Formats: sequence, C-alpha cells, structure tokens
Amino acid sequence: MSLSRELQLHITQLKEIRSILNSMKNLAFMEIHKLQRFRTMQGQAVANVERAALDFLDFYPGPAAVDDNAAHICILLGAERGFCGDFNESLINAIAAKTYTGVIAIGSRLCNRQEDIAAEVVATLGGANVAEEIPAIINSLIDAISSLHGGGTAAKVPPGLQLTVVYHDNAPNQTVQRQLLPPFPQQNGQTLHYGSPPILNLEPGEFFADLLDHYLFAVLHEIFYISLMAENHRRLQHLEGAVNHLDDETVKLQRKSQIYRQEEITEEIEVILLNAENL
Repeated sequence: MSLSRELQLHITQLKEIRSILNSMKNLAFMEIHKLQRFRTMQGQAVANVERAALDFLDFYPGPAAVDDNAAHICILLGAERGFCGDFNESLINAIAAKTYTGVIAIGSRLCNRQEDIAAEVVATLGGANVAEEIPAIINSLIDAISSLHGGGTAAKVPPGLQLTVVYHDNAPNQTVQRQLLPPFPQQNGQTLHYGSPPILNLEPGEFFADLLDHYLFAVLHEIFYISLMAENHRRLQHLEGAVNHLDDETVKLQRKSQIYRQEEITEEIEVILLNAENL
C-alpha cells in the first residue's frame, strides 16, 4: 500500500474518533445545562430548609454537641466516567492530610483508585452518569451510612456522627469540604428573626429530627448536582481539547498525504515517459 493510501486510511480513522468524541462533548454540554436548572431549584429548597432550621434553633435547644472522638465519615464524591482529567486525583489529595474515621468513595473511577486514599475506605458506590440516577444513589448512600453506624435508617440519621462531603465545585480546580453533621454550623452568632417561637404540631425533638432528615436529603441532592456538573465541565474541556488536537492532526496528515500523492504521481509520470522512450 502506498504512503498516501496509508495516510488516507489513518485520516479516516481519526475522523471517526473525532466524531465519537464530539458526540460525547455535546452530551456533556447538554447535561451541564440540565444540571444547572436542577441545581438552582435544589439550592432554593436547601436555603428554605436552613432558614426554617435556624428559626427553630433561635427558640429551642439544638442537638447535643458531638463528641470529638465520634466517628467522622468523609463522603468522597468522584467521577463515574473518564475523560475528566485529574478530577479524582485532586479529591484524593484534598483529604490526604485529614484524619477521617472512614471514607465512602462514590464513582467507579474513584473506587478503582481506593488504594491511593489515605483513610480507610469503608464503602464504595457507583456514581451517576446523568442527573436522573442521583436519587437512587443517595438512597444507597444513606443506607450505607446507616449500616456502618447501626441503628439509622433512611428516615432517621444515626446519632452522634460527624459527616463531611468532599466534592468539586464548578470553580476551576476547586474542591469543597462541606460539613453536614453536626448540622447548621452557621447557627452560632446569628440574630433572631422573629420575636416569638414557631408554633409546632410536633414535639421539638421530633420536629428537629424530621427536619434534619429532610435537610440531609435536600443538601445531598444539591451537592451531587454540583459535583456532576463540575465533572461534565471537566469532561467538556477535556474533550474539546482532544477534538481540537484531532483536527490539527488531520490537517497535518492531509497536507502530508497530498505531498506523498504528488510525489507518487510524479514517479508514475516518469515511468510512463521512460516506457514511451523505450518503445
């Protein structure tokens, strides 16, 4: 096979790969826009729950302080799929100096690197490919937390537990460590919003336990949306760079193929002329 023919075959393969990567890039772009809507609505829901909780805590005693020796679990929210650069590596580095009792790793790509995580990995879960998969994963996560600290269920959070989520925000190369338990750290130093306590249909302790469950469910959804959006941002940038690189390589190969083809045509003409002279 001639060199120009080999280059044309290689160019065809590059174009096929480019088409696949470009489709993946478009899917990431569409997922980002969908997640942006979900994140905005979920952020409003979380803000409403936090506001209700802080108003409640203005007049009723909050939960007892958690013992410093209590279990401190880190939820490390990584990537389920590839093509997102150092997304998982930066999460692992973010908790390298932290002393967690255990880590719950989420995302297949992150779980494949659990030996690099400094703390003990006590549970692993698959991550979300699209926003619609997030609710089922959160239910599995709450079940995992409950089983690790016996007694909790999806409706009742295990008592005496410290819980922190480490994930990527949409800011470039920024990881966030967000404390979920003990809840509502912003309570300290806040001012009263109302002059009289809220009217409750439940006992204060029962009301706060239910409110905490709603809060965790809402805030975990918000965090998962943010993380998946950041993952798709990384994937979009990575794939865009790959597509541009393939475009540049294709142009170079096309120019080289043209040069080789011109040389081959010249050689063919010379052979024809030599044969004509011999005749």
